Amino acid sequence: VVGLADGAPRAGSLRPSSDTPTHLVLYRAFPLAAAVIHTHSPSASSWAQARRAITCLGTTHADHFGDAIPVTRDLSFDEIGSDYTANTGRVITELFGPAGLDPTRVPAALVAGHGPFAWGATPAVALENAVALELVASMALATLQLRPEAPPLDASLLAHHHARKHGPSATYGQTTSATAGDRPTASRRSAPRRPTE
Repeated sequence: VVGLADGAPRAGSLRPSSDTPTHLVLYRAFPLAAAVIHTHSPSASSWAQARRAITCLGTTHADHFGDAIPVTRDLSFDEIGSDYTANTGRVITELFGPAGLDPTRVPAALVAGHGPFAWGATPAVALENAVALELVASMALATLQLRPEAPPLDASLLAHHHARKHGPSATYGQTTSATAGDRPTASRRSAPRRPTE
């Protein structure tokens, strides 16, 4: 566990990840993110290396992500040479915000030429998002191999599938008790537990 203000270790005996500056930028930009996972999973990394967003082609993608998985721009020569890991986080945050995507509807991004990042309200949700990202990346690759001209999923079907799993009116999954009207456990986007401030 590291402090958000300075990235200094607050708990545990292991040293912080070398990607801590990237994670800190994301925590600060995405207040509902309490965990960030960065992998080099093969399918998602292939999309990142190709510098291609992962278009939503089917309902599996829509169940997890409310839009395409975006890909960042390439980092500039100066960004690579100065504060590279923090700048990696900054190019991710450029994709989100007032003019961009909602980081709670699309809790993942691909860094051009590098690999995937996913986040969530808890470490378990961040891991679920990272696993789902690799799955939809693999499925999109297979779909486009079978049918290169495959169209994106209809926007209304994407919105319907995403809404049935996320948010206060989610209906997907098991309820937390037998009481009618309880929210399904699949809607886990509740108040996050943040790293130490």
